Amino acid sequence: MGMNEKEFVKEVTPRTENFSQWYLDLVLKTELMDYAPVKGCMAIRPYGFAIWENMKELLDRRIKETGHQNAYFPLFIPESLLQKEAEHVEGFAPEVALVTHGGNEKLSERLVVRPTSEAIICSMYAKWVQSWRDLPLLINQWCNVVRWEKTTRPFLRTSEFLWQEGHTVHCTEEEAETEALQMLGVYKDFVESELAVPVISGLKTEREKFAGALHTYTIEALMADGRALQAGTSHNLGQHFSKVFDIQYLDKDKQLKYAWQTSWGVSTRLIGALIMVHGDDRGLRLPPQVAPLQAVIVPVITKKKREAVLQKCREILEELTGTVRVHLDQRAEYSVGWKFNEWEMKGVPLRLEVGPRDLEQGVALAVRRDTGEKSAIPLADLAQQVPLFLKDIQASLFQQAADFLKKNTHRVHSYQEFKDVLAEKKGFVLGFWCGAADCEEKIKDETKATIRCMPLETAQKETGPCLFCGQKGKIAYFARAY
Repeated sequence: MGMNEKEFVKEVTPRTENFSQWYLDLVLKTELMDYAPVKGCMAIRPYGFAIWENMKELLDRRIKETGHQNAYFPLFIPESLLQKEAEHVEGFAPEVALVTHGGNEKLSERLVVRPTSEAIICSMYAKWVQSWRDLPLLINQWCNVVRWEKTTRPFLRTSEFLWQEGHTVHCTEEEAETEALQMLGVYKDFVESELAVPVISGLKTEREKFAGALHTYTIEALMADGRALQAGTSHNLGQHFSKVFDIQYLDKDKQLKYAWQTSWGVSTRLIGALIMVHGDDRGLRLPPQVAPLQAVIVPVITKKKREAVLQKCREILEELTGTVRVHLDQRAEYSVGWKFNEWEMKGVPLRLEVGPRDLEQGVALAVRRDTGEKSAIPLADLAQQVPLFLKDIQASLFQQAADFLKKNTHRVHSYQEFKDVLAEKKGFVLGFWCGAADCEEKIKDETKATIRCMPLETAQKETGPCLFCGQKGKIAYFARAY
């Protein structure tokens, strides 16, 4: 065993021992990212970026299908523009990076590196929107944003990250509300069907909403350590920004009116969700829909049959290429066992092993990453069977995560029970809350649990005594979160 093999077999920290360390070991060992020389920033490596590109393609299609177009806006925002909307600037002030010099000259006005683009986009929309005929204006952009974070963790929270942000303008409040909810639905569908991550959707509290929004809607996912992660948000901005940036349109009744707006986004944080929901002690387990490689062919070679085995593997590669993202591992310098380990750690959904005995029997051995199950597939059936296996793996990963979510969602009826569940169990805690920020704040201070959302579904019709004060309240999802 060479040096490389020894290094690799040093296992990742077990999840149960130290979840945080397991996560960091994993993102580095599987080459998803590496730490950059700037504090809080990361370099996304090809394997990690391939996951993002697959996500981007699948989500971008949904965004366009709902009538939105992509555009691009500047990275820099004049400081005065950001300061126009009071709540907005207050919400982002601690995280803002400022440019003070251009070359050797001090700038007459400092520039903010965008933490989010409402300010710059609204200033453009004020020029573009004149009449009801210009609406709705439905634009999205894929870009990077910068938020000077104090504590960072790869993918989950970095000073610079990649995302998409949609910004739309409408004639009426009703249209804006419909848009905000529609995009929340798009996110939920995308995260559940492509990332195999089940989510809870709902409304954020006033304290937790986006700075400057009327309402913030969210999708919340549950990580394997029992902590929640905000996976995407959609905001009904009301007329807050249109009044500040003067986005007015001449309506059909010849009256000048302020427009209604929304904004919505998801980011590279979803890669973190993917790792923490599906990963296990052997490494990543990637859903086939977004996995950079869906299948890997590993030849099991003996000296005598070397050429025959490799030849058959090349034929399989050719047959599957085009329908499946597939790779043939021909590296001679690594043992078969080492390769198995590496591809398992990298989370490739399906491994196809082909050795001399398999050749004689006319089969390939298919090994599933999600369950470890092995099955011999006739070589003639591979092109048909592999896509079916992938479909099944995608569904099985979602089902496992959905079962985990269900098992770790606890209904409580008293504050003591609430604290006990948080101490002994993990996950979402469902309880009544009166709507008072004071109760919300005290619960957070005492337990470190925040209200993740108030569900949009039928649960909202239910009422009961607030966990903290006993006043009449509605159902809310609480959790400790990332």
